[in-house]
Amino acid sequence: MPKLPNPQKQFKAAHVGLLLQGSIPNIIQWYKTMTTNEYIKNVTRFNWKRFDGKLWQRNYYEHVVRNENALIRIREYIKNNPIKHKKNLDVS
Repeated sequence: MPKLPNPQKQFKAAHVGLLLQGSIPNIIQWYKTMTTNEYIKNVTRFNWKRFDGKLWQRNYYEHVVRNENALIRIREYIKNNPIKHKKNLDVS
């Protein structure tokens, strides 16, 4: 008996193809929507901890990484930002 294609994989591949044709804001919006929906589904399905706030900030900062040094700075910012945020909350 021939193996049938996985419809979930086809669906995801179709979305990726559409995303590659989209603008950066549309891609970001799609990503935020899909990850939020997945989180909500898993809160119910796997009893993940519920978060009543916003999962994503409203806007985003779009920046072109132009060289290796810029990439290193951005990675450091991403790594250290949650630590700085926690310290600020502790001081308040």
